[in-house]
Amino acid sequence: MYIGNFTFFTIQFKFAIIISGDILKDYKVIHPIEPIWNENSKILILGSFPSVKSRKMNFYYSHPQNRFWRVLAGVFDSEIPCTIEEKRLFLIKNNIALWDVVHSCEIEGSSDSSIKNVVANDISGIINFANINAVFTNVKTADKLYIKYIEPKVKMKAICLPSTSPANAAWSLERLIDKWDKELRGVIL
Repeated sequence: MYIGNFTFFTIQFKFAIIISGDILKDYKVIHPIEPIWNENSKILILGSFPSVKSRKMNFYYSHPQNRFWRVLAGVFDSEIPCTIEEKRLFLIKNNIALWDVVHSCEIEGSSDSSIKNVVANDISGIINFANINAVFTNVKTADKLYIKYIEPKVKMKAICLPSTSPANAAWSLERLIDKWDKELRGVIL
């Protein structure tokens, strides 16, 4: 991998060449996945930004070790959706809208702590046209970015849920399901 800078007419450009699939550092990435929602959505769950695996698969929480789909299946006492279509249908059936806070950013791999130069997604269309009663964030980074970039515009506070990432080893699957169940069920049912 080669990363470098050059100046052209006093404008500095950052450029990178990927060799053999290496991950770029400080590379501007645009969110590749459309939000999932419809007019019956009652809650909006926001992550920070898709992981490398999710960007590759072009769908949310695609890393097999992420517990997002297992947690939601536990909350709704359902089978774990496996395919992208099953996941979409699961969300719509359970009145859940899903997206991420960040539209574009510079990020190293999948590391939320490396996110910088953020441009936030505009969630106002979902808020205005769906029946959103509550916004939840699925990681502290998403919550911080939501508070900074989105909350002032949409005037809705978010509830920060514990992350379903495998990096959040302090929370067992059962504990995550219990916490998410307490927060989500009061809004959806």
